Amino acid sequence: MFQMHAEMCMWGRRCDLHFATITFKNVRTGPNWFIPYLFISLHSRLSLLYSYCINPWSFSDIIMASTLLSSLQIVKSSCSSFTDNQNFNHHRRRKTFFCLNVSEEISITEPGTQQDERKSIGCFEKVPHTDNLVLKSPGPPQHAGPLVSALETSSKQDAASFHFPGHNRGRAAPPLLTRLIGTRPFLHDLPELPELDNLFSPEGPILYAQRQAAKLFGSSETWFLVGGTTCGIQAAIMATCSPGNVLILPRNSHISAISAMVLSGALPKYIIPEYNMEWDITGGVTPSQVEKTIKELEAEGLKASAVFVTSPTYHGICSNLSEITQICHSCGIPIIVDEAHGAHFGFHPKLPGSALKQGVDLAVQSTHKVLCSLTQSSMLHMAGDIVDRERIRSCLQTLQSTSPSYLLLASLDAATAQLAENPKTVFNEAIELAIEATQIIKSIPGISVLDFSSFSNISTIDLLRITIGLWQLGLSGYEADKILCSDHGVIAELAGTRSLTFAINLGTCRRDIERLVFGLKQLSTTFFRYGGSERKLLNTDCAPFADFGTRLSPREAFFASKRRVSVAESLGEVSGEIICPYPPGIPVVIPGEVITARALDYLLGVKNNGAVISGASDSQLSSMLVCNL
Repeated sequence: MFQMHAEMCMWGRRCDLHFATITFKNVRTGPNWFIPYLFISLHSRLSLLYSYCINPWSFSDIIMASTLLSSLQIVKSSCSSFTDNQNFNHHRRRKTFFCLNVSEEISITEPGTQQDERKSIGCFEKVPHTDNLVLKSPGPPQHAGPLVSALETSSKQDAASFHFPGHNRGRAAPPLLTRLIGTRPFLHDLPELPELDNLFSPEGPILYAQRQAAKLFGSSETWFLVGGTTCGIQAAIMATCSPGNVLILPRNSHISAISAMVLSGALPKYIIPEYNMEWDITGGVTPSQVEKTIKELEAEGLKASAVFVTSPTYHGICSNLSEITQICHSCGIPIIVDEAHGAHFGFHPKLPGSALKQGVDLAVQSTHKVLCSLTQSSMLHMAGDIVDRERIRSCLQTLQSTSPSYLLLASLDAATAQLAENPKTVFNEAIELAIEATQIIKSIPGISVLDFSSFSNISTIDLLRITIGLWQLGLSGYEADKILCSDHGVIAELAGTRSLTFAINLGTCRRDIERLVFGLKQLSTTFFRYGGSERKLLNTDCAPFADFGTRLSPREAFFASKRRVSVAESLGEVSGEIICPYPPGIPVVIPGEVITARALDYLLGVKNNGAVISGASDSQLSSMLVCNL
């Protein structure tokens, strides 16, 4: 077995081949041996500096290595000098490279064996010019990520590692996983080494990376999160609300806001958002709703400690954060925005403005959703001085792991650098594809597209989120999702009772759009009937949580003693658990609320349609936990 990997760097007027790794197989015992070589080429001269072997060599290994090396030639693709600028530019266009040439079959005879027992290492012709052998870099990136650079440097150390994690820089990585992703991710899966900084008291690369992100996104301070937007929302609510304080929030808030009230002891004051029964989708909240709720509390002699708003929603519906912020700040109330689905906002003129640009105090973004960091990595941004910075920091340290993944942290740094390269144009192609796809889909018989006409209070809508209605086809979103996936390989982001949502991102290509459009046209051809009656789907005249009543706070219900009852017996009882279809993770039943017939009918209906029920101790919904009062 023979492999070679070469790294090319072409900076200024130099061409450097940093290292090559030659791998061959010990024909008698079977293990792989690795011989790293470091080469440096200055102008047209190539010099071999040194070589070493990681493991001790046996006599037969030395013979085999010597024979192999005598047959290797490092060949330069051209003899032209790089000292001339014109020649150098010419070589850059021609992809200057190095290759290996093994001219003859190599056979190794170990001491004491017969000639007919010789094992052939292999016969290699001249290695073609392929990307597998050549990795070319145009030079250091303009927006280098400080944490990525530190992680890269640390991983290249020739170190005897007596620290965690146990895979020891990939040497003991689980074979099942290395077959899936290789060993390189393990090489960079490092702990809190001094050169890599500390997430909870950053002074080096993490601090610099967070500052670069703050500058790009327009915050006064940014924190990297390895617990997703969930831990950012929890920290934001805990930092602004103490036990017994009131939090104003929409009833369709994410499950993380409910868990934050359990942790903080905050008392909810809910706003019921507009609901479209045709789509079975809730919208955003309006400035007038927020103002009305604040005045209702004032009439009771209370003041909200914070206002929490989800914008955009999972379906891309945005609230008017600018006006809501003005109302909140006029009353001295901080505003927190769950902007999990809007980290890309503000980076294209056709996209909505970011929450920070609209004046909010805290915005939590899932950098991994539309932007390109790894799943579970997010950012918490702060602006202004209404919220206590130290309390935010303390809450994050309480909620996040003390062993954060540096791969997740580095991915946030890398995503920031990627966006900073071309912040004004990076989404041009994605926006064009989304607009084109939306126009075509609107023309398909039997399929509707969510837009401004669907709600009366939509401020703006995310063009990169395409939600389609399928009720005219007589299909639920769950049914259509299965057909698109199995028949056309098209995978939606979110399936609902009457809709499907597709997320367009930087990785979306024209071929993806063509497959989506073709799949939807096939659905239309198969299921749409002009003038035909629609199959009855799950429908309701208002949101499933519209008639809720609260008996206990989420925290009180969470810690209350409970008993299990059948679903039929749960009607009218106080829920002891949070139950929601996931995704999108919007609770239908919240701990402390009275269980209603509407909520039960809705939950059983979406479950029968194929939704996954999250939070319930009995995922089949044959029983529920209720509080003992």
